[in-house]
Amino acid sequence: MDEHVYPAEETIAARREWGDLPTEAPPEMAGLKTEARARGLWNLFLPDEEFGAGLSNVEYAPLAEIMGRAIELAPEATNCSAPDTGNMEVLHMFGTDEQKQRWLVPLLEGEIRSNFGMTEPAVASSDPRNLECTITPDGDDYVVNGTKWFSSGAMSKDSKIAIVMGITDKEAPPKERYSMILVPMDAAGVTIVRDLNVYGYRHRGGHPEVRYDNVRIPASSMISGPGQGYMIAQARLGPGRIHHCMRAIGQAERALSLMIDRAKSREAFGKRIADQGVVQDWIAESRLRIDQARLLVLRAAWLIDTEGNRAARHHVSAIKVVAPNTALWVIDKAIQTHGGMGVTDDTPLASMWANMRTLRIADGPDEVHKMVVARGEIRRD
Repeated sequence: MDEHVYPAEETIAARREWGDLPTEAPPEMAGLKTEARARGLWNLFLPDEEFGAGLSNVEYAPLAEIMGRAIELAPEATNCSAPDTGNMEVLHMFGTDEQKQRWLVPLLEGEIRSNFGMTEPAVASSDPRNLECTITPDGDDYVVNGTKWFSSGAMSKDSKIAIVMGITDKEAPPKERYSMILVPMDAAGVTIVRDLNVYGYRHRGGHPEVRYDNVRIPASSMISGPGQGYMIAQARLGPGRIHHCMRAIGQAERALSLMIDRAKSREAFGKRIADQGVVQDWIAESRLRIDQARLLVLRAAWLIDTEGNRAARHHVSAIKVVAPNTALWVIDKAIQTHGGMGVTDDTPLASMWANMRTLRIADGPDEVHKMVVARGEIRRD
């Protein structure tokens, strides 16, 4: 991070852009990937010694936190960025040999990227029972029809494959209605409608709206079988959510560091900002909140490792609320400490705030996760 990632981040920031196309990787990315692989810092997220680093979630947590400090560069440089991590986990756990060879291997090698099509613009997608996209059997094929958005990464030319969730049987019980299917981005009928800015920012790969219009896909592209989409989603989102939370802690730590540096370097009303009581309260409160959030994340990671995703479900929901809100609180105080500079792109704080505010919605809004926690408590009593 010190020798390669942060210097590259500064170089890119000095250009005020990621290149001619903000959705594509900056030219520095190739060198960062090469360096990461040479150091053995590759596919750290995957707890499989053959395809990944073989680390447990508890072992991966502090590494993800460190990478979260430079969230636009470090995760991708180590092939540990969303949504690829979740998609690779799906293919690793549920893919056929053919699917693994065609898509998982290139993803693990960092040769291509992917996207995940679940959220839909026309319905409240926090309740998956509202999804309208259909995956209809037709002879030896399936036909995909629907519109997804926030298909993160799909704008990039590197994104070659989408995992799309849709209805295969409207009459089946709710948890058996949905399936996941692999859709190549160059398939006939796949159209990227538009990219979506996030609080005015454009991110690597974008968050586009994607239309699937009578996209015909071989039946061999179905993952795990018809009706398995809900089960796969639960398996995918557990580790994915905890990875987001780990990176959020890293964002909070970086914001606290920036806050302290700024407070020590500026004076107001006759003394350093760092000597003002209110700022000291922010710094102390930040440390308390970050350390508490980290311990909650580590407990959830330990439960996934020892008892599995299902046993850790309520704890993952808890940290999905706590970690982004903790990071937002710290980032907000860091912005306040910087004054006018804090709302500009002269520091990463404004972008960090946009990322963390979005995370309160991505992978399930706070309200849904609180509902899961509350129901768990009610059942326990």
